[in-house]
Amino acid sequence: MAAIVMTGGSSGFGAVAVREIVAAGHSLIVGARSPADPADSLDLTRLDSVRAFAESVSRRLGTTGIDVLVCNAGVVRPDDSGRTPDGFETTFAVNHLAHYLLLRLLTPALADGARVLLTTSGTHDPETGAALATPRHADADLLAHPDRDPDRHTRPKKAGEHAYTASKLCAVLTVRALNHDAGMRARRITALAYDPGQVFGTGLARDLALPLRIAWKVLGTPVGAPLRRFTPTMNTPEAAGRALAGLILGTVTPPPGRTYAALRRGSLTWPDPSALARDDELAQALWADSARLAGLEN
Repeated sequence: MAAIVMTGGSSGFGAVAVREIVAAGHSLIVGARSPADPADSLDLTRLDSVRAFAESVSRRLGTTGIDVLVCNAGVVRPDDSGRTPDGFETTFAVNHLAHYLLLRLLTPALADGARVLLTTSGTHDPETGAALATPRHADADLLAHPDRDPDRHTRPKKAGEHAYTASKLCAVLTVRALNHDAGMRARRITALAYDPGQVFGTGLARDLALPLRIAWKVLGTPVGAPLRRFTPTMNTPEAAGRALAGLILGTVTPPPGRTYAALRRGSLTWPDPSALARDDELAQALWADSARLAGLEN
């Protein structure tokens, strides 16, 4: 029986994956803002909540190592004006910095041979032709404080899109840094980035304007099926959740050297991520800068 720790498992395709994991009989801890068990409380907008959750997980597991750590929770906002209690831009803080801190805090509790999964998005790559503003950089300081970015988008909508796609670039870069870390390699710990595609009908769009929330919900129903058929990046919550569960449970094995999985037409593919996401210097800089922002030593 594997010990699995997960964020983003209370709704959407994450909840589908949780159902599969529970059915397989594994031990599962899911951090959430309003969990049934207060010990699972996790607010990713607050770094003190991340620290408290990590302490709770370590205390409950004791000497049992974590076999799989899944960082799946995420948000998308209509602009980049939101700030967390720690003073960071909300999308960057939730999608990247909080998960980075959780990963760092739980690294000592990972079992040898453990796997780490971070949910990303194909929108991090300009080559996918996504309609969203693609990331221009992965500078942690500028993403945490976009008002300091001299090239910040002047249109709030585009600034919000950039905050989202850049945060997803950070996920792929974090995976790259992890897989190149000598300590992780010595312990046979591996990391994988998972792009579920556009999964309509989930709670990801909860902070967007009402018309967009309605469209997001409708496209996840049978009404949206014709459009999904002609758009390879569109997937149902069921398909995205089952694919995630396969990666978590190890029933799907990445091809040698592949660390980026993308769900296309309901099937997992293994493309290269973007050119920026393959930049080792950028990955190391993001790792070090994120540590500083999170109050850790590199």
